[in-house]
Amino acid sequence: MKKRVKHIELKPEMRVDELVEEMGKSGVFSAGRVAKAVEIYHEMLKAGSTIFMGVGGAMVPGGLRRVLTQAINEELVNVIVTTGANVTHDLIEAFGGYHARGEALVDDAELRERGISRIFDVYVPQQIFELFEDKIQPMFAEVTKKGARISSAELLRRIGSHLEDENSFVKAAATKNVPVFCPAIADSILGLQAWLYSQEHELNIDCLRDVHEIVDLASNAKEPGAVLLGGGVPKNFIFQSMLLTPKSFKYAIQITMDRPEPGGLSGATLEEAKSWGKVTPDAKLVTVIGDVTVILPLLVASVLGRLK
Repeated sequence: MKKRVKHIELKPEMRVDELVEEMGKSGVFSAGRVAKAVEIYHEMLKAGSTIFMGVGGAMVPGGLRRVLTQAINEELVNVIVTTGANVTHDLIEAFGGYHARGEALVDDAELRERGISRIFDVYVPQQIFELFEDKIQPMFAEVTKKGARISSAELLRRIGSHLEDENSFVKAAATKNVPVFCPAIADSILGLQAWLYSQEHELNIDCLRDVHEIVDLASNAKEPGAVLLGGGVPKNFIFQSMLLTPKSFKYAIQITMDRPEPGGLSGATLEEAKSWGKVTPDAKLVTVIGDVTVILPLLVASVLGRLK
């Protein structure tokens, strides 16, 4: 009972890191946990941690593309595991496409007739996917010249090296030598396009090679830390990489809206991971219950503010 809640004080022209510091003074609810996430992230960077970032869902259509790119360029992350959706939508914009603001409460049958696909309140016109197909098919031909049996990380490195869009996180990762794994690449529009290409050309995206490559990275990781944006395949692929090494994660930050009671990994607590040996018994952990599109910009901006 010695620590009391201190109330947040706002000031004109506050920096983001100053705002989060004020949130930390309260120390409770989601405000306190956002501040703790910043503290853990900053500590990871000071310790020279190898930071694995899991990017679930469809964060790129949600406006986080440049935040991810900046995190890579500012060396806030060393390894990325993401969904095929995020890669697909990053490439859509790299190829000159776009995502449009829409409405969540709408007649979806009418949208279908108009050739518009909906991601909550984001619209993607059919012609954007046609543009994507026109651009990605010849790119597959180009990137498989040096070998057609490759991991998803190597495929995305090759694709990224051919992109010109500086806002692309796939390009930034290739430039900064940050591997981007997409273990469920088949479960995406990009995966469908890869399958179409493979019907007439040689292309084999080797998911077991992905396992080999990320386990090597986990084995050599220094003071390993995890930043988990959502759950799903990216979260599990990162955590399971430690099961084949003598190490465990010493730091972990999780931002999620999911619950643990149904038993799914997306809502599983970080404390639960101790029972698997995925994190150390004394690991520094925090789970922020909230929308990644709201929390991540605060997290990255605040960490960058502290580093400056």
